[in-house]
Amino acid sequence: MNHHFNVDKRVIYLLALVGLAAISRLIPHPPNVTPIAAMALFGGAAFADRRLAFLAPAAALLLSDLLLGFHSQMWVVYGCFAVTVGLGLYLRGRPGFLALGAVTLGSSLLFFLATNFGVWLLDGLYAETLEGLISCYVAALPFFRNSLLGNAFYVLLLFGLAGMLPIHRRGHLAHAS
Repeated sequence: MNHHFNVDKRVIYLLALVGLAAISRLIPHPPNVTPIAAMALFGGAAFADRRLAFLAPAAALLLSDLLLGFHSQMWVVYGCFAVTVGLGLYLRGRPGFLALGAVTLGSSLLFFLATNFGVWLLDGLYAETLEGLISCYVAALPFFRNSLLGNAFYVLLLFGLAGMLPIHRRGHLAHAS
């Protein structure tokens, strides 16, 4: 008896994307230069099944956090990437570099503002004053630059590679089942 497993290429692509994103957090890299935000934007824009769009970055984060360790900012980080998937959903039906650039910048700003506010509020590293909050943001500016450059690179890479994938008739990757 010959059993064939008919695995959809898009499912393999999604699993590879999650695996590569998780690995990217484990190998040496400049701080905040990983493809997680790009994967969240791409998932929101490209996967017809919205659950997969949210699952992909969450799975990549969780897999890598299991090895890196859990931290006080996890809920902020995961929340930022969930909102970033929402920004990817906004991209549907809005093709072009202007929209893609705007959501890439927006997701980078969101991550910078939210995670550093969380550091200021929860980690006790800065005085709980306006000056302490400003100091926290100023100290994090190099990380913002890295995030923005990394996000731009990975967004262009993922969306560019997606141009070579079979796309569902409505412009989204078909449901993976």
